[in-house]
This record gives sequence, C-alpha cells and structure tokens, in this order.
Amino acid sequence: MGPTELLAVWEAGLAQRAAERSLLLHRAARPAATADELLSVPVGEREADLFALRRALFGERMQVRVECGACGEAMEFDLDTGVLGARSALPEGPLSVAEGEWAVEFRLPTVADLAAAATASGPGEARRRLVTGCTVRALRGGEPVAPEELASLLPKRVEKLIAEKAAEADPTADVTLNVACPECGEATPAELDITSYLWTELDTWARDLLLDVHLLASAYGWSEPEILALSPLRRRYYLELCADV
Repeated sequence: MGPTELLAVWEAGLAQRAAERSLLLHRAARPAATADELLSVPVGEREADLFALRRALFGERMQVRVECGACGEAMEFDLDTGVLGARSALPEGPLSVAEGEWAVEFRLPTVADLAAAATASGPGEARRRLVTGCTVRALRGGEPVAPEELASLLPKRVEKLIAEKAAEADPTADVTLNVACPECGEATPAELDITSYLWTELDTWARDLLLDVHLLASAYGWSEPEILALSPLRRRYYLELCADV
C-alpha cells in the first residue's frame, strides 16, 4: 500500500470511532476481503492481521510507555511485534466446558460479536453478551436451554470458565503485558490495543507527510501526487535542500 492509499485510510478514519477505525485498518491489511468477511473472523485473527500491517508499515519494534500502578514511575521499553502478533492455530470446531449441571459448547468470538458487546452497559453485561451470543449449545442437567433464556440462567462461574477457555484458544485476541517496575518492583498489567497504537502512528505519519507535501509544493510548485510519487529518501533530500536555501 502506497502513501496515497494510506492517506485515504487516515482521512476516512479521522471522524470515526475506534471500532470503525479498526475495520478500516483491517481492510488495509486485507484489501481483497469484504466487510462481512472481516467482521466474521475471530478477534485474534484480526489482531494478528493488524500486527502484521504494523510491521509492514513501521517495522518490527514497538515502543511502549506504561505508568507504574503502584508508584507512578514512567516506564518505556521496546517490544517485538513478531512475537506479540504471532498467529496461533485456532480450533476448527466448537469448544466446550462442563461445570456442575451445566455443559456448554461455544465458538470463538468474532469481530462482529465484539462490536455487539461494545454497546453493553458495563463489562459484566458485555461478557454476558459475548458468552450467550457465541454459545452453540447449552445443557442444564442434560436438558437444552433456549438461547433467549441463557443470559438469565447461566451462572457467572460458567461464564468465567468460557471466557478463560476462549482466551486460551485465541491468545492474540487480548494482549496484556505484565510490566515490572524497576523502581518499586511491582507488576502493572497493561493491555496493548493494537488498533489504538497503530492509528496513533498512522496519524503522526500522515500529518508529517502532509507537512512535507506543503513545504515541497511551496518550494517547487509540484502537485501532491507528484510529491507522493517520490521515494521517502528523495523527499527528504529535497526537504534538506529547501532548508539550505
């Protein structure tokens, strides 16, 4: 994907929320896929695609800043996106858990499931929506439970087991770092949101590039397409020449 196409992605996402930006970035990573296909993939697969896109655009290393939850110390370190975004082999069929009188079969949450859960009133309700929406079959004491009854009947301990098994089967869906503070030694959990991280980098890149276009257009009278057609090295060289004048 060239600079013109990336600028179009950035421009389209400026007025969008996180979910829409995630879909835009995912479409950039999989340009041949339809919107329905992108919404139907498991969340971890989408995240792996975004990590791959980030590597292609900005390299292997990610710089992360975290504030210690215990003492407030600012911590900064580099991460390898190849390790974080490694695609895991996902189960082909439904997963299952059994607890007491309950036996539940479920599938991994998709991007569409996550979007539906995001409209919930709180974390507990969001998890319940995910669990009930992804359930393939639920038995209570050997008797089937209708999907519309599951939300009110399924015990929280069974919900927790389902969430834990889903996270184990699709670890890329939720990348959480435990960062040890060099000052106090306490560990701080930090969720790595690749959509937010990648969008921030893309936004910085786009604004810097548009500034380059403005400076070169002012100095040489070139059009935006002519400037974007230059390699980054040649653009930088011309900018240095402008600065020397």
